[in-house]
Amino acid sequence: MILYPAIDLKDGQCVRLLRGEMDQATVFGDDPSAQARAFAAAGCRWLHLVDLNGAFAGQPVNGAAVEAILGAVDIPAQLGGGIRDRATIDRWLERGIARVILGTAALRDPELVRAAARAHPGRIAVGIDARGGMVAVEGWAETSDVTATDLARRFEDAGVAAIIYTDIERDGAMQGPNVAATAALARAVGIPVIASGGVSSMADLRALKESGAPLDGAISGRALYEGKIDPAEATAYLAA
Repeated sequence: MILYPAIDLKDGQCVRLLRGEMDQATVFGDDPSAQARAFAAAGCRWLHLVDLNGAFAGQPVNGAAVEAILGAVDIPAQLGGGIRDRATIDRWLERGIARVILGTAALRDPELVRAAARAHPGRIAVGIDARGGMVAVEGWAETSDVTATDLARRFEDAGVAAIIYTDIERDGAMQGPNVAATAALARAVGIPVIASGGVSSMADLRALKESGAPLDGAISGRALYEGKIDPAEATAYLAA
């Protein structure tokens, strides 16, 4: 498994939200590239970047911060938030993003996901954010009538690299991930699943790893910034 440290970008700063609420943002730094260097220095093998403003705007907003991160580190980064058309996908991949995450587009425009996955093998991921098991989109502002598992299964034959599954109610709340739901999703599909939302301690990482589900990794944000999880220790543990 891989630890994906999260760098969530709002107005050019590193923040963490509570359950996806933009007015519940805690600022952890105003230099995202410095934070990226710190994670790389700790031995992290990937970065998970989210353009929070972009998720609501439907187009990239924190592009300058993302490009600064790409210029600061050599480790690969995946990026989500406001990426909803082919031109934006292609542009970010050309600029050095290793993997683009499509969330709202996966529900609204599944053919875009399929076409992008065909054009960029191994570089397209689907972000499935769920509230009560139902997919939420538009920066989590809208909840659909589609279950997370049903949406994931729609892309079984599309060639997507991974599914990032986030339980919104756990995100930023430091209450632990929804291990049961995450493991169930990983067992229901053949696509690698990355756990997200609520990962707040080494015990949480152990629970995910010991669930027996074929998880690719786990995303953590607030716990890393607050010192609840040491990124070097977590990276080594998950890789063992």
